[in-house]
Amino acid sequence: MKRSRFSDEQIIGILKEHQAGLSATELCRKYGVSDATFYKWRSKYGGMDVSEAKRLKSLEEENGKLKRLLARRHARRLDLARDARKKLLTPGSRRTAVTWAIENKGYTQRRACGLVGMEPRVYRYRSSRPDDAGLQKRLRELAAERRRFGYRRLHLLLKREGVAVNWKKLYRLYREERLTVRKRGGRKRARGTRAPMAIPQDANQRWSLDFVSDTLTDGRRFRILCVIDDFSRECLATVSQTRARANASPANSTSSPSLAATPA
Repeated sequence: MKRSRFSDEQIIGILKEHQAGLSATELCRKYGVSDATFYKWRSKYGGMDVSEAKRLKSLEEENGKLKRLLARRHARRLDLARDARKKLLTPGSRRTAVTWAIENKGYTQRRACGLVGMEPRVYRYRSSRPDDAGLQKRLRELAAERRRFGYRRLHLLLKREGVAVNWKKLYRLYREERLTVRKRGGRKRARGTRAPMAIPQDANQRWSLDFVSDTLTDGRRFRILCVIDDFSRECLATVSQTRARANASPANSTSSPSLAATPA
């Protein structure tokens, strides 16, 4: 922030000269300030003495410090809450974050739970499940040896080793350890060899058929069957109908004399 050339005492002295009878234009020309600056001084320090101006300045500085502290605290709280909700997905990770906030930051249990989005009763809950560290370790070892095995095959391997465990529990541990195998895409198998299409060397060796469609002015649609010779590119026949019928084949059409010679 740019520092003013005039102190509070000087500004109040200029305003007292204005109260004594000097115009604002004369004072601005005398002290080399703009009209906007003078009227800003008058709106801020009008009717004050030097002690009141100093007290106002100290209050403004203290107010600015408090605003900055409050903004930093609010931003830190928002960052903690945003990171907690974004990254702390499991109850275990949230419980760890709450413990860290209580021990290192001195937060209360309710406040720390509120920051990470966890109920205090959930934080105080203690699981009664037995320790599965050995089973998890063996599961990781088998998954490392058999990289393409899913939880079903790993369950069979554990049963062969004499480990009796429910498949639902094994699947939960399998998911917690993030051992999920990526699914493979289906293999594309070639169905025989493809021979390139032979190029016709004379007329009437190969014909091609295709349909085109359009709409009449009354909204009815009609289709046209076009028969083309692949060698000469001649249109041998065009059969147009609003309905496709079996007796409307090019062989039964007499629209072109070239259809008398069928392709060899």
